[in-house]
Amino acid sequence: MAKAIMLQGTGSDVGKTVLVAGLCRAAKKRGLKVRPFKPQNMSNNAAVADIPDDNRAGGGEIGRGQWLQALACGVRPTVHMNPVLLKPQSDIGSQVVVQGKVFGEARARDYQAMKARLMDAVLDSWAKVGEGADLVIVEGAGSPAEINLRSRDIANMGFATRANVPVILVGDIDRGGVIASVAGTHLILPEEDRRMVAGYLINKFRGDVSLFDDGIKAIGKFTGWPCFGVVPWLKAAARLPSEDSVVLERLASGEERALKVAVPMLARIANFDDLDPLKAEPQVEVVFVPPGKKLPEDAGLVVIPGSKSTIGDLLKFRDNGWDRDLIAHRKRGGHVVGICGGYQMLGRMVRDPDGIEGSVTETEGLGLLDIETVMEPEKTVRNSSARSVQFGLPLEGYEIHLGRTTGPDTARPSTIINGVEDGAVSADGKVIGTYLHGLFSADAFRTAYLESLGVSGGGIDYRAEVEKALDEVAAELESHLDCDAIFALAR
Repeated sequence: MAKAIMLQGTGSDVGKTVLVAGLCRAAKKRGLKVRPFKPQNMSNNAAVADIPDDNRAGGGEIGRGQWLQALACGVRPTVHMNPVLLKPQSDIGSQVVVQGKVFGEARARDYQAMKARLMDAVLDSWAKVGEGADLVIVEGAGSPAEINLRSRDIANMGFATRANVPVILVGDIDRGGVIASVAGTHLILPEEDRRMVAGYLINKFRGDVSLFDDGIKAIGKFTGWPCFGVVPWLKAAARLPSEDSVVLERLASGEERALKVAVPMLARIANFDDLDPLKAEPQVEVVFVPPGKKLPEDAGLVVIPGSKSTIGDLLKFRDNGWDRDLIAHRKRGGHVVGICGGYQMLGRMVRDPDGIEGSVTETEGLGLLDIETVMEPEKTVRNSSARSVQFGLPLEGYEIHLGRTTGPDTARPSTIINGVEDGAVSADGKVIGTYLHGLFSADAFRTAYLESLGVSGGGIDYRAEVEKALDEVAAELESHLDCDAIFALAR
């Protein structure tokens, strides 16, 4: 088994995903064969990964964060890098994906009872991830301080103690109270868990790092833990795909540019990193519109992103009045793109006869495409090679969706995926729907599409920009952390 270290946070959203990605890239640059691992993740931003021990076609689902971390390692992602993925479908329940495949659905309380069985899958994947590797860098979920959930934990100390992996605690200074959060975690952890913690690091520091010297002394006094460093605010992290939709709550509109793209923030928004390549364009301003706010009238393009609950989000879309805003946008000559669940919403009707998504079995769509969708139990999960019908340009991406979409407008497909027609286009060509995630990642297509809207593309190699950002994050971590000491902890 490869040696391993684990990063756990004093809370959610402390920056663990980016730190693990940066450390993975730093280890790779040192010539190590490194792999990422996250026992349990909760995210609707999923990616398609290989299923090494499955001969069937297609792939399995993992969190987008582990896809990014695999990229940082320079290896293909596999489902064993994130054996348990929870995809929230409602305020109280989630779809449970185990080793890439849908395992079932569970309310929060039921899921706690399910964890004992899931630990076996976690440990099985753990053994497989380490095969042939020098180092595995593990990311926790939430916080080990949630001691009310400790008895059935598979994500943090429950895993670390079973797998005997040393832990580095990550504190987020940007949210305030970091001394209390680190010291408080030390205070409430049971002794068995406390012994697993080898030290801590501070993340997201702004300004003069030396101003925190007394803070380090205070934490040392309370805990006895060494500090592995203080990481500044990593500007390059903004150029990496985000996994957690909590980041959307902090996004502010940037400076006004040639094209404004409005994106309604659906309650169960999924795979919103589809918008990242557009955000990288110098002439494009992407505005995520929160519930209660109108879609901006000066938007030239509205993109309706993916959703983990198409019918539920469609109902809330109407509750917000976005349906009226969208019709007004179309009357002004505006363009619309719907991706996956967003594509389904653009049709006349969405039906769910088996109640896969919930108790509402059908609802009218937004009516911008003459199509209808019927939800079906079998999920399509695969990486895809595709082509744009409009421009004849190559596309690459992936599909993760339930449902079959038919109707007259599918006679005008938007894409050809793996040789099969996909999507639909309105008669005037201004409304486009597709099941292909990653549509805008294709540089030539993105440039051609923007030019069709009267906007010059920036000639950006999006994937190269992501690679460059990973290199920059790794360099920052090498400068501000004692990476030698961190990697030496691995066992």
